[in-house]
Amino acid sequence: MARHLYTKDEIRQMVKDEDIRFLRVMFTDLLGTIKSVDLPVSQLDKLMDNKIMFDGSSIDGFVRIEESDMYLYPDMSTWLVFPWGADHGKVARVICSVHMTDGTPFSGDPRNNLKRVIKEMQKMGFKSFNIGPEPEFFLFKTDDNGNPTTKVNDSENYFDMEPADIGEDCRRDIVLALEKMGFDVEAAHHEVAPGQHEVDFKYSNALEAADNIQTFKLVVKTIAKKYGLHATFMPKPLSGINGSGMHLNMSLFTQDGKNAFYDENDKDQLSETAYHFLGGLMKHARSYTAIVNPIVNSYKRLVPGYEAPVYVAWSTSNRSPLVRIPNDRGMGTRLELRSADPAANPYLAIAAVLEAGLDGLRNNLPPVHNVDENIYDMTVKERKSKGIVNLPDTLHSALKDLADDEVIKGSMGEHLYQSFEEAKTREYDAYRAHVSDWERQRYMEQY
Repeated sequence: MARHLYTKDEIRQMVKDEDIRFLRVMFTDLLGTIKSVDLPVSQLDKLMDNKIMFDGSSIDGFVRIEESDMYLYPDMSTWLVFPWGADHGKVARVICSVHMTDGTPFSGDPRNNLKRVIKEMQKMGFKSFNIGPEPEFFLFKTDDNGNPTTKVNDSENYFDMEPADIGEDCRRDIVLALEKMGFDVEAAHHEVAPGQHEVDFKYSNALEAADNIQTFKLVVKTIAKKYGLHATFMPKPLSGINGSGMHLNMSLFTQDGKNAFYDENDKDQLSETAYHFLGGLMKHARSYTAIVNPIVNSYKRLVPGYEAPVYVAWSTSNRSPLVRIPNDRGMGTRLELRSADPAANPYLAIAAVLEAGLDGLRNNLPPVHNVDENIYDMTVKERKSKGIVNLPDTLHSALKDLADDEVIKGSMGEHLYQSFEEAKTREYDAYRAHVSDWERQRYMEQY
């Protein structure tokens, strides 16, 4: 979706022309949760003058109570009007960055952090880091009280053309709403598992892509609710079927607008830049897993047998490795990271994989573990002979790898890393202490 940095006068005119009555001011916390403040349109000038204050101590991973006053600085290029809520006047949305009282960007704001890593990339001579996300989600029925159940409303499979049902109608309305908001939707289809869907939208630069992912999640959940459905981006909501991923297609572009990953003279038409960036993705894979797969449930998806990657490897010719090189070349040359899931905070996830790739460029890292055969068919001995290691199989294991990797910790900065490590350790400890139904069913009578 093409962006335009609107002037204050342009914003005021749009508010008048479209009868906008409310402003939804949005930002994202450490855990990737969208936070918002609803303002009457009378507060527009105050918003545009960066004078909207909030209590930062109430937001996960932000600040202590004695440092609580913070300001929201709107990015007017993210201004858009929601295609719903007209009964009480239209609602306009703008995404903000968080700033301290002295005007400096808050280092604990994931969006500010991504901007910082993008600046590092630009200092290395690149113009943009483009991301094409492929977020998947499930639609579940709700009960009489509107609470989600574990019942899906179809039994279809990948690309199935199901008869018109509530899920298909909901997905179509999601696409229509996104297009009204300026998204360039490339495809929308049923995924492999019953009740699972995917909507793909056009790539954009890293910051816009992260903003788009957050907006997309909000639209999906809002439209689903109108159909009496619950949309979830939980990676593995049901046992025995595929989970939901969020593949990240990525490419670097030079100052003159060329794809830095393309080289027509290479046997695979990949440049040295692409190979070294890929080397960084391989080296740091186990470390950034904690960020791109950030919840306990993420690791229920990263198991053999359900299409999600399990091993640290790459290939130009098969879909089992961590990183796949799609067939497109020229301007479409890209690397596809297949492990990420939609529970990830997109600002932190994109910053982490970008920093991993930049480390590969700085240190001329080789792209180890090119595997063209199906890794799932290999024996343990065969994988070991090729140096192929597993991704972490628990959040606890992933956090340990992250703690030992200064590069990926650096992609977050000290404030975000410390807050993330504390929050995720608490999450895993709570999970570890919980006794599940599976355990009771398996062990109560046996022991």
